[in-house]
Amino acid sequence: MSTNTQPTQKTFNRREFIKLSSLLGLGVTAGALIPRAESVAFNRRLQKVSLTRLGMGTFITITVMDPSRVKAEEAIERAFDEIDHVASLMDRYRTDSPVAILNQEGRINHVPPHVSYVVSRSLYYYKKTKGAFDITVKPLIDLYNRYIEDYRSLPGQKEVDRALKLVDGSAISLDNGAIHFKKEGMGITLDGIAKGYVVDRAIRIIQQNGIQHALVDAGGDIRATGGKEGSTPWKIGIRDPWETKSCLETVSVINGSVATSGNYEIFFDNEKLYHHIMNPRTGVSPRRSVSVSIIAPRALDADAISTAVFVLEPEEGMRFVSSLPDTECLIIDRNKKKTFSKAWPSAQWLNEKSNTLAS
Repeated sequence: MSTNTQPTQKTFNRREFIKLSSLLGLGVTAGALIPRAESVAFNRRLQKVSLTRLGMGTFITITVMDPSRVKAEEAIERAFDEIDHVASLMDRYRTDSPVAILNQEGRINHVPPHVSYVVSRSLYYYKKTKGAFDITVKPLIDLYNRYIEDYRSLPGQKEVDRALKLVDGSAISLDNGAIHFKKEGMGITLDGIAKGYVVDRAIRIIQQNGIQHALVDAGGDIRATGGKEGSTPWKIGIRDPWETKSCLETVSVINGSVATSGNYEIFFDNEKLYHHIMNPRTGVSPRRSVSVSIIAPRALDADAISTAVFVLEPEEGMRFVSSLPDTECLIIDRNKKKTFSKAWPSAQWLNEKSNTLAS
């Protein structure tokens, strides 16, 4: 492995790195660092209320449609309160969070239910993907961050191999409300799944407040409940990996989630061969894919699956998606080739177009 590659940016974690994102994933200006609220009449029956805040290292936008502006604003505030609470439990950089304590001590008793659930689902996907999705990649990520920050270069193979010995999802014990590591020096990062779960929690709070039409976008992890009105779907843009302020295509969602994993988010070299998504089997970043988008019922699942498919590479990743119910996938590789699952919206359009031309 080369050790003279120069990084293209200084910050490399989700907390520090800010992805500019709007509801369509088109990006926002620096002025949006300040929370912004918007309330307009969508039609004679509904008020459209949107609020954007900074959280989890990205911009979070919540949009609600409801006859009552006051009710919509209250639901949004409660959803943001839930986001702040749940995200704080998963934050490995916050020294008093359960995840940070677990990483420091190797064990934590009386785990909060939110953390226990996310770790449990992480272990489910670890087994389901035969290790491709593994929250114990923290030693690898820390290794790359340390070498970039201290030496302005990438770690050598010996250092990577040493870190790989601590990457082992099967060495996590979750039992009776306690979590502990079976190997000293292990650590977890929930970056590949927690944001989706936080989005799901926000939607649940909104629903509990009697809202039927809402969308939560946390920097590309998106979940919608209801359409904008009745059967009118929300339009969600899939970011272009090469022109990240533009959309490659748009999908329609009424009830469901969309999440995208890409090598353009946090990367260590000009070619984006080394980035924040690590293959837990090899200790290096997957090379073939540049973007993986998933449509699934819940944001937690879409988040985890997009990461797993990125690691699995296109062919194996698409086979994995085909084994899952109610899940669709779009993979874009380095040659700008698109690979769709059978029911991905663009795939359906292409099939219809092909049938029309053939008739």
